[in-house]
Amino acid sequence: MADNKKMVEAITSMEVDFAQWYTDVVKKAELIDYTSVKGCMVIKPAGYAIWELIQKQLDERFKAAGVQNVYLPMFIPESLLQKEKDHVEGFAPEVAWVTHGGLQPLQERMCVRPTSETLFCDFYKNEVHSYRDLPKVYNQWCSVVRWEKETRPFLRSREFLWQEGHTVHATAEEAEARTIQMLNLYAQFCEEVLAIPVIKGQKTEKEKFAGAEATYTIEALMHDGKALQSGTSHNFGDGFAKAFDIQFTDKDNTLKYVHQTSWGMTTRLIGALIMVHGDNEGLVLPPRVAPIQVCVIPIQQKKEGVMEKALELKECLSKEFRVKLDDTDKTPGFKFAEAEMRGYPIRVEIGPKDIEAGRCVICRRDTREKIEVALEDLESKVGELMETIQREMLERARKHRDEHTYVALNMEEFEKTFAEKSGFVKAMWCGCRECEDLIKEKLSVTSRCMPFEQEKLADVCVCCGKPAQKMVYWGRAY
Repeated sequence: MADNKKMVEAITSMEVDFAQWYTDVVKKAELIDYTSVKGCMVIKPAGYAIWELIQKQLDERFKAAGVQNVYLPMFIPESLLQKEKDHVEGFAPEVAWVTHGGLQPLQERMCVRPTSETLFCDFYKNEVHSYRDLPKVYNQWCSVVRWEKETRPFLRSREFLWQEGHTVHATAEEAEARTIQMLNLYAQFCEEVLAIPVIKGQKTEKEKFAGAEATYTIEALMHDGKALQSGTSHNFGDGFAKAFDIQFTDKDNTLKYVHQTSWGMTTRLIGALIMVHGDNEGLVLPPRVAPIQVCVIPIQQKKEGVMEKALELKECLSKEFRVKLDDTDKTPGFKFAEAEMRGYPIRVEIGPKDIEAGRCVICRRDTREKIEVALEDLESKVGELMETIQREMLERARKHRDEHTYVALNMEEFEKTFAEKSGFVKAMWCGCRECEDLIKEKLSVTSRCMPFEQEKLADVCVCCGKPAQKMVYWGRAY
């Protein structure tokens, strides 16, 4: 018990200081470490294993959707970046520049990839000639660099890992269909794998990606009531194609510009996992993305037959699940606390009395419920619980989001809600940038998205009282 208490005390309560709780969890669970490179992190094995599972399952979904993986250089010549005016202006404050190659000054400075639209355009310009070459549906897994002023592990760092899809199509309709298809894929992935419910919608003109015609987003709500943009999909129209002269000969033998899309998800999804599901004891990982799904803990392991039985259970369960046997010489209390802090979905406890009775004890990480199970039923029970835990974690996260989503019909209600509560606020908007700017300046609140599922809450804008155009989700965000 003392070991348990000591480990838990190392994690600040989220009710006391949510930001410190988050930092404590990522450090204590050994997901990351800080480095001498300011704003950059080491993703340690426990953290990288989560990313590998995200990458693997997302990549499988991409390939099922006709996506092929490629890899492009990390350096972009300045002249190439300058070709699309809105795009370069959007990224200029965050670009890191390379000015020397070895000891020699470069004739033209190059930026370290903040995103790869311009490189893909330069590539597609030589790759696409005829309608027969279309569509091209490519994706790359890589890192990008953005010189952020304020950083936080996984949520915002100067270098982070992601995937970026870049596609070219013959028609505007095909490009729009792919943009929405990938957004839906992201939403399904978040809910089915990460157990994170999301709101799907379109970004406002103010919040859209630099150079895009339209940006679509999935927005998730963290435990502290802040929003997190969890994936975006952009329709570029033919703007980049015209800037980079990407044309093809169509079936009618005329030259036309291609239509493009781009879409991405990043390692900030690990931050989302922590902040949606974690508690004051540490991580709570959904089974489908947990590197260790089952931790077998022997009790009184020096007694005859205990370690042998624990190893037997591990080998049996390893046929279907990702399993760890904690055979260290730490006390059982410490092992329990460590398993909880690292977020293992299921803990299996086995000791001399359990062996004698032909049973073991299963403990769920998400609810801490303990269940006695006959040894011959263990494998089937663990499989059944995995599905139950995955489903119930999503249901709890959805319940939390819905209970922290409010409606404001006028500015007085809008301000009062954000002053007293945390979460999403649904309110009508006239479509004017001035109202968005005023709300952000006054309340530090941004439009998160105009949801696809629109509701008419009122006839007028919550800010100015003019006729309303859209219902918008508003929130404070990471």
